[in-house]
Amino acid sequence: MAQTLLVLHLTHNGFAVGLLTACQFAPVLILGAWAGLVADRSDKRKLLLIVQSLAMLQSFALAAVAFQSHPPLAAIYGLALLGGMTVAFDNPARRAFVVEMVPDALTSNAVSLNSALMTSSRVVGPALAGLLATTVGFGWCFTVDGISYLAVLAGLWAMRTSELRPPRVVAKGRGQVREGIRYIRTVPDLWVPLAMMALVGTLAFNFQTVIPLFVTKTLDGNDATFTLLFSVVSVGSLAGALATARRKSISVHQVIVSCLAFGLAMLVFGAMPTLGWTFPAALVMGFTSIAFMTASTAIVQVRSKPAMRGRVLAIQSMVFLGSTPIGGPLLGAICDRYGARAGIFLGGLSALAAAALGQVVFNRVRRPVEDAEVVLTSGEAVDYVEETIDPRIEQPAAVQSA
Repeated sequence: MAQTLLVLHLTHNGFAVGLLTACQFAPVLILGAWAGLVADRSDKRKLLLIVQSLAMLQSFALAAVAFQSHPPLAAIYGLALLGGMTVAFDNPARRAFVVEMVPDALTSNAVSLNSALMTSSRVVGPALAGLLATTVGFGWCFTVDGISYLAVLAGLWAMRTSELRPPRVVAKGRGQVREGIRYIRTVPDLWVPLAMMALVGTLAFNFQTVIPLFVTKTLDGNDATFTLLFSVVSVGSLAGALATARRKSISVHQVIVSCLAFGLAMLVFGAMPTLGWTFPAALVMGFTSIAFMTASTAIVQVRSKPAMRGRVLAIQSMVFLGSTPIGGPLLGAICDRYGARAGIFLGGLSALAAAALGQVVFNRVRRPVEDAEVVLTSGEAVDYVEETIDPRIEQPAAVQSA
């Protein structure tokens, strides 16, 4: 948030903000698949300790740049690239690590609660960033961010490793990234949500680009109203994450429905005439966005084989975060040319298109037995390989009769 505000202050240009977003997430696109393989081959707790330490140093470097009287834009972009590298390795390791911390039956709940924790930080984070930036300056904002990593590192060090449930570490070998991609292609419950996520991630999940332009240029707001509105979006996201945390099952149909709701909510948000009307619309948009995110994440985390989970989650990060370098500058340019509403409407329409395409494609590729919902009563989701059903897992009545 602070990086976005700083670049916006220095340039007053939508494309420049979009380019910052591209720098932040381009490493996810380039390094994502390899980073997922590293996660599968590593002790994830130790890997996270290294990555979070590097991220802390990056925040302190940003603070040093921001304390200058005329912060160089190139340095901000360069440090954003370094931060993106830490995200590329952190994302698959952290998300796969969630599954190692809980019993099998609680995997779906843990995924949703993890989303709730991440989202709750975004409720206060944007407002705090705006407050610090407008009172003590951007340098102190980045300094506080760097100090906050000490709590993360302390938490990782304090874990009782004997209670973790790590899978067997994948041995080194050739072609393991391609192996992960081939595996995804054989499982419709994985590649259909991932294809939807690619479209939505490119054009819809670019809030950090379109919302500041919408508030400051279209609705004549300022930094304070922008950060407040972003916090309201996060409040809605937190409510959505908590609402889905009790979910016992997940299916591609739920992913499609949540994507449809998110697209409609974006269109309503973009149509709001004044700042006052945007706040209730932002709540709904936040709720539906996290509903889609948790649904698509849960099905990928639970449906993947443990030995493939890091690579599958890395590829999901590539199509979601890694698509941002394409969508961020594109939406920034569209907002500069046609207004921020056009960027929001494009995102909403892309989510509707993803839901429609997901439904059509999945109807064509699924087998009759896949009409039944995947039950998450075991750490491994039901493996539908050809026409066989895993006999170790209790099946719903519809599957038993099939």
